[in-house]
Amino acid sequence: MKNLAKRFPVSIVPKSLLGLAIFLSLSWSVRAQVQPAQVIEVTAKKYEYSSSPFHVKIGTTVQLKITATDHDHGFKISAVQDGGLTNGAAGLIFSSPQDCWQLKKGERTTIEFLAQTPGTYTFKCCHTCGLGHRGMKGQIVVD
Repeated sequence: MKNLAKRFPVSIVPKSLLGLAIFLSLSWSVRAQVQPAQVIEVTAKKYEYSSSPFHVKIGTTVQLKITATDHDHGFKISAVQDGGLTNGAAGLIFSSPQDCWQLKKGERTTIEFLAQTPGTYTFKCCHTCGLGHRGMKGQIVVD
């Protein structure tokens, strides 16, 4: 015991323990906040997106994995909920915002966002794909 006291003075031990306690507390806090993304598989084909509307919980990071199956399509969605002011606060926070994501035939495109504000967000095709192009829409509902 005397050898330990010589190597590790008592004044150091409390600081070390305090530092360890703070480190463990912060580590636990960060792990509690990091949640895996909700992955939603979507197909885009002539004039429709599969499985719409999609429901997600507020505070969730979402990964839309969209595959165009018949030919090229597009994906456009506003960061502001339907009926909200266009200059209002964003309810969806995108990791890489774009006006129109191009969906190439046979390729998977991943669009990631944080669902921050409850509401309904309508998306549509933004790449002219034929006579029914204007009707190619879907919705994301943040609960």
